[in-house]
Amino acid sequence: MCDEAKLKSWAKDALSRRQFGAIAGAAAVTACAPAASTGSAISDTPAGGSRGISMVSKAVSFPTADGTMDGFFVFPEADRQYPGVILWPDVAGLRQSKIEMAMRLANEGYAVFVANPYYRDVKGEQFADFATFIDQQGFQKVRPWRSKLDGEAIMRDASAIVEWLDAQDQVDTSRGIGTQGYCMGGPFTVWSAAAVPDRVKAAASFHGGGLVREDNPMSPHKVLDQSQASYLIAVAQDDDAEDPQAKVTFSEAAEAAGRAARVKVFAGDHGWTVPDSPAYNEAAADQAYSELVALYSATL
Repeated sequence: MCDEAKLKSWAKDALSRRQFGAIAGAAAVTACAPAASTGSAISDTPAGGSRGISMVSKAVSFPTADGTMDGFFVFPEADRQYPGVILWPDVAGLRQSKIEMAMRLANEGYAVFVANPYYRDVKGEQFADFATFIDQQGFQKVRPWRSKLDGEAIMRDASAIVEWLDAQDQVDTSRGIGTQGYCMGGPFTVWSAAAVPDRVKAAASFHGGGLVREDNPMSPHKVLDQSQASYLIAVAQDDDAEDPQAKVTFSEAAEAAGRAARVKVFAGDHGWTVPDSPAYNEAAADQAYSELVALYSATL
C-alpha cells in the first residue's frame, strides 16, 4: 500500500535529503514527471542507452475524455517500430526517476509512454524526487488529485493512451501493448488491460496498493475477466506481511478468469523498485526488472 506514515518513518529514520540524491544518482547509472513547470531537470533531448543505443525522450500531450494528458514518450532513436508500453508512476508522479526507468526499458526495444496521472489538476513534474515529495508534504498536496483516479477514470485514460500510442510512428501496432505501474499505479495496469483488452497484452504491478478491494465492484481482481493480458504481480514483503491474503485472493481471481498471473513476494519493502524511493533495493529491483522483461518478451 501507499502508506503515508511508513514513508515519513523512512524519511526520518533512514535517509537524509542528501542521501536520497546520492542513491538516486547511483541507481540511474547502474540502472542504466510534460515540460516541468517547477524547474525540474527533465529534458526532451536524446540520451545514450546503457548499451550505447541513443534514446529519445520528449514531452508530449494529447486529448482524453477528461482533458489533456501530458507525459513523456521514450524510445530508441533507431528508425524502427517497437511494442508500446504505458508506465504509470507512483504517488510522487512524473519525474526524472520515472524517465530513467522508461529509458532503461526502451533500451530493450520498447516505445514507452510515462503518464502524468494528475493531469486533470496539474501539468508536468510536481516533485523532483521522493525526498522532495516528503519534504513538501506531498500526500496532502496530491490527495485531492488522487481522489479522481478511480477505475473508471483510469480506464478512460488508458483508452486514450492506447489510441495515441497506436498513432505514433515508433509503435508497432501488430504487437501487443504492455503496461507497468508502481504503488498507486499498480491497480492502474489492471484497469488499463480491462479497458483495451484487444491491445493490452501484459500488465505488471510493482508494490501496487489496492489490488484487492472486496467492497468495490471495480476492484482490480474483479475485472480480470474483462482483459486478455498476462500479469506479473510483484508484491513487497512488508505489504504481504500486513495482508497475506491479498496475494491468494488475486491469484484465485486470475485463475477463475483464465488469466495467466505470476504473483510473487519479493525481498524488498514497499517502493523497492524505484531508484529514488527510500526503500530502493537494487538487487531485488533488478530481479523484478528481469521478470518484467521476460513477461514482455513472451507476450508482446
